[in-house]
This record gives sequence, C-alpha cells and structure tokens, in this order.
Amino acid sequence: MRVPGGPRTDRGRLLLVLVLVAAVTVFTATVPLLRDWFDLRVYYGTVHTWVHHGGRIYDYRVPGTEYGFTYPPFAAVGMLPMALVGLHLAIAASLLLNLAALAFVLRVLAGPGWRRWGWYRWALALCALALFEPLRDTFSFGQVNLVLLALVLADCCLLRSGRGRWAGAGIGLAAAVKLTPALFIGMLLIGRRWRAAGTATAVALAATALAAWADPKASRFYWTDALWDTSRVGRLDYVSNQSLQGVLARLGHPDKPLWATAVLLTLAVWAWRTRRAVAAGDWTAAFALTGLAACLVSPITWVHHLVWVLPSFALLARAGHPRIAGALYAVMCTSVVWLWFDDASGIDGFLGSNLYTWITLALLLGLPAGQPRPERSPLSRSARLTAPAPSTAKPAATAVCDQSSSGAVAAATGTVLGSGLGRGLGRRPSSEPTGSTRPAAAKPQSSS
Repeated sequence: MRVPGGPRTDRGRLLLVLVLVAAVTVFTATVPLLRDWFDLRVYYGTVHTWVHHGGRIYDYRVPGTEYGFTYPPFAAVGMLPMALVGLHLAIAASLLLNLAALAFVLRVLAGPGWRRWGWYRWALALCALALFEPLRDTFSFGQVNLVLLALVLADCCLLRSGRGRWAGAGIGLAAAVKLTPALFIGMLLIGRRWRAAGTATAVALAATALAAWADPKASRFYWTDALWDTSRVGRLDYVSNQSLQGVLARLGHPDKPLWATAVLLTLAVWAWRTRRAVAAGDWTAAFALTGLAACLVSPITWVHHLVWVLPSFALLARAGHPRIAGALYAVMCTSVVWLWFDDASGIDGFLGSNLYTWITLALLLGLPAGQPRPERSPLSRSARLTAPAPSTAKPAATAVCDQSSSGAVAAATGTVLGSGLGRGLGRRPSSEPTGSTRPAAAKPQSSS
C-alpha cells in the first residue's frame, strides 16, 4: 500500500526506510543515551543475592548507588530464571522478551487488517516507535512495562473476541508484579464482567500467596513497610515523575489531602467515561482510558511507565484523528520535559515540566469512547485507491482480537514520521538512571 506523498516505487521506499533507520539509529545512540539496562541490573542483582548469597530481596543495592528492588515480592519470584544465567544473557533475554511483547501489543492494536499494511507501512511505524521516549527507555532500562501491557491487552483481546473464559488472568498477573495494573480490575467491575474480575483477583492473590510462601519475611516487609515508603522509589518532585503527585510536588504542594482530592476527581472521570465505553461494547477504549488513569493516579509515574498511553494513540487514530494523535505522539518523542530538569519554577516550568502529564490528562478527558464506530479505518480511503477490484466470492471469516483498531497504529505513527522525526533535543550525557541524558542530580532517583 502506498503512503500518500511517499515514494511510488519499491526501490524508493526501501531507500527511504534505510535512511530513516540510519537516522533513528543515530538518534537513539547519541541523543537519548542508552540507560545501560540499569533496572535490569537491579533485578539481576536482587535475584542473585537472594538465591546464591542468602540475602534479602529489599536489602540489595546496586553497588555505588542507593537503588534497590521496589516491586512486590512476586516480581522477584517471576524473575528467578535470571539466577541461572549471566548478566549478558539476561540482557539478551530482556530484549527478546520486550520485542515479543511489543509485537503482540502492535498486533492487538492494529486489529485483523494488519497484514494489508505491508512491509513499508510497518517499517515506518517501527521507526516512529523507536523514537517514542517511554518505549526506548523501557528497552534500554530493561524494564517490564511492555510485558505488563501485553498481559493486560491479552485480556482485552479475549473480551473483544467473546472468548472470555480466562479473561482477567493477564490483569491478575500484571497486578501481582506491579500494583498499578490493579486498576484494570476496577474496569472489569465497572463493565460488570464479574467472572473476569474474580479471575483477576484470584490470580493476583494466588501469585501474592506464592511469593509469601517463597519468602515470608520479604512479603511481610513489603506489605507493611516498603509499600508505604515512596522515598524508596524516588523523589516525588523529580521531573521524570509525570503523575498528578509529581505535578503537585513540583509546585511545592505534595500534601496528601490535595493529592487525594485530585485522585478522586480523576477516578470519577475515569469511571464515568469507562462506563460509557463498556456500555457501547468498546473494550479497546475502556482499556485505553484505564491505562491513562493509572498513570495519573499512581504516586510515581516515571516517563518509561507511559507506554500505557500507546493504546490511546491507536484509538485516537482509529476515530479519525490521526493528525492529533501524531502531534501528541511527536511531543512524547522529544524528551522536552527534561528542559526543566534543573528548575521547574514559573509558568513555563509548570506547563513544560509536566507536559506529558497534560497529554495524559487531555487524552483521559477527550479520547473518543463510547461513540458509534466509524465504518472505515482512518486510512481506508487510501486503501481503496490501491485495492483490487472486489471479488464476488464470499470472504472467509477471520477470528479477530479487536476489529475496532484496524490500521490505527500505522495511521498514528505514519503521521509522526512526517512531524516528529529527528526533533529530539540535544542533551548532555548522564548517569542518572531515570534521567534523559541530564546531569545527575544530587540525589538521583530510582527507576521503578
């Protein structure tokens, strides 16, 4: 399929893709700076100390730093295979696992028509995805965000297809690894999917119980102490924290009553919009809205956590707004919030240092949800220009995960390439684990 305004020949398309791949490679290698798989080294050191040296999960620190394990104990249980391999093999496994998770996420978001976009559109989409700051940080930190997103979207796939017998299991596992995905259980309750909500809760509790059996002391410490101590994760006012709590902390008002009020208002909007989405049978929108709300209400949402925003961009493009999706996506490729790393004061600091939060909030408020679906995907017009004449034969039925998102990923990322490629901001190298090539702070932050 030809991209409007793009090369007309396969040779021209291949040349353009090669140029873009080279540009993206230079960008990711020099501008953002690789994070040296810092978080993966936290996981690896924790598991090895626990298994081979009799250490305690939450006592481990990466040598020379204050960073240690911050997830629930079940996450450490799930990472036990790393105790059997070396660090380099663990890094390779992390890359492969994240690539597989990304492939699954794109397959779900693109819908059943993903094959008709062809190699050229998918090559453009992958170049655009490589620029997305939360995604590139997830890979270079060795983070688990994409795996959790894939687990959650697997349940979306089951609910949309009507094969919901095991729906909820993915959400339960994700919630046992990290607490933020537990909000999806609330989404299931709002949608009156009692069985799926029960499955998710049972799986989360069973996984938590397994971890408690494996290390009772670590579980007791986490649920009674570490969970409530946000200082273990990092400073609330650090610019990478793009949650509502981060906004308030940078304003100098991190008090809990004000934050609780903001959280309750956000959850009220989320519940109202999610109810409308599920009433219309739009589970893709319900999942997208829940991912947005989870990022906003979590006390700490590092930039790399914002991979949960990806379904919203696909949904926005599906609803016929690819330019808006592309513009917002392009902003989140620029690492612009780091311009206010040193000083977030003033009106420019308030607006600029929280820009990713404003995008997340705007999507929660304005994302098309619970509305009649368009008959055609955003790119169907261009598809008709190159499609062969219709056949009189009856098309074969195809099992799908999500019919409503066909072509959305290609639409959004194609727009990004036109507006956002190469606009990363030049920054100085940094050893800051959660930073984006900014100078290390006096008190660097942990990346959870």
